[in-house]
Amino acid sequence: MASYQLFIEKVKEIHKIGAIQGHLGWDQETIMPPKGAQARSEILSWLAKEQHARVTAPDFGEMITQLENSNDLDENQVANVRELRRRYDKAVKLPSEFVAQYALTRSQALVAWQEARTASDFTMFQPHLEKLVEMTNQKIDYYGVETTRYDVLLDEYEFGMKVSDYDPLFAGLKSRLVPLLQNIMEAKKTNPDPKLPTEISFPVKAQTEFCKLVSNAMGFDFEAGRMDASTHPFSAGLWPGDTRFTTRFDEQDPFSCLYAVMHETGHALYEQGLDANHSFTPRGDAVSLGVHESQSRFWENQIGRTPAFWKVVLPWFKQQFPDAPEWTPDELNKIANCVEPGFIRVEADEVTYNLHIMLRYELEKKIFNEKLSVKDIPNTWNQMFSEWFGIEVPEDRMGCLQDIHWSMGAFGYFPTYTLGNLYAAQLLEAMSQEIGDVDEIIETGDWSPMLDWLRPKIHLQGSKLTPSELIEQATGVPPTPQPFIDYVESKYSKLYNLS
Repeated sequence: MASYQLFIEKVKEIHKIGAIQGHLGWDQETIMPPKGAQARSEILSWLAKEQHARVTAPDFGEMITQLENSNDLDENQVANVRELRRRYDKAVKLPSEFVAQYALTRSQALVAWQEARTASDFTMFQPHLEKLVEMTNQKIDYYGVETTRYDVLLDEYEFGMKVSDYDPLFAGLKSRLVPLLQNIMEAKKTNPDPKLPTEISFPVKAQTEFCKLVSNAMGFDFEAGRMDASTHPFSAGLWPGDTRFTTRFDEQDPFSCLYAVMHETGHALYEQGLDANHSFTPRGDAVSLGVHESQSRFWENQIGRTPAFWKVVLPWFKQQFPDAPEWTPDELNKIANCVEPGFIRVEADEVTYNLHIMLRYELEKKIFNEKLSVKDIPNTWNQMFSEWFGIEVPEDRMGCLQDIHWSMGAFGYFPTYTLGNLYAAQLLEAMSQEIGDVDEIIETGDWSPMLDWLRPKIHLQGSKLTPSELIEQATGVPPTPQPFIDYVESKYSKLYNLS
């Protein structure tokens, strides 16, 4: 066991470097002064190179091999060795200088994307994205291609998932979601959705206070985390005692901030709920982005977009926004669930959201499997969006510049959002069977039973199991899209009085 103790000491050092990278990344997106960008890029590049050197050290690889042949490890130790084996086998394929340059390129691209998004000018971001795509293709070549080039990237965000898995999954969802959307749009002709009044402003300070009340009610510990503003909402779990999330504000639409906060709080609750006894090890990490997204989508949609939720938070809403109309919980819920093809993914309803994901998935396939030129991305995006959603993209900020992911080199990330939707619905179904009607629990104002159910089944499990094993253990059945299809069709058929 002495070799395991030495191994885990090295593992924790690697993870602590990652925590430093995470902290500097959070700072870069929230409060870093603009003139700090160059030095920050160089620091993040150095840290990436230093971390890579530790992961790929020959003696570290030998430790992993020795421990794989040991019969004395418990299940938590086996998980740590398994996950480091996966990481080591990938890392040794990448030259150290490439890792440093890639980190530098991503950091510089993030700043360029922020500026380009503000100006709504893709050409400002184009050279940075070209470099990122070029280097990502280099990374694919280093790793090696067994099936398709895009599969190499998909595997980085949800282990084992390939185009051959996603294509039929997305086709099946599209075959059910598109007819549902068409039926809803037809119903809206005779029964239009209520809308937020354009003459009322929702001040940022009031939105902040309202959203903090909601986040606190969800169970977020503000003594172990904080909420800030950024260009694109995100969550950064440095360790369970220091978890940060961000949101953004629109004074004409408080729902934009609210559901961003609920989404990111869902992520943050997962991070705060990880087992601190396994901090700075893979066993103490969230298992995958798909499972991570299940936590955010569960709280944002299946809790936050319900009449029961609005019954509880309506007094807080009225207190912070006294000039708002005298809405009922049902009216606010209808506004929150309004189905309308729109431009912005993070503000999309549950019916159209997965179509946004499919568009990005198809576009990334074109980039890496079909060699779509970066300069052609805006036109290709706009053409696909028009065909899929029936509306014309007016500017880059509302099209291909809206998401932060590509500026971070996170190609292959987007499909995990759909997996999150599917996992969330499956968890909701299992939760309801075990603790009773979730809407009734929400309406009590005490939401701890839901968090108490998620903690041992998902959060505390960390990466002890694979994603599919975790979902099966938590729900009793392997991952399946059927609960999501049943959920979304039932919910929106009732909301829009569909036959």
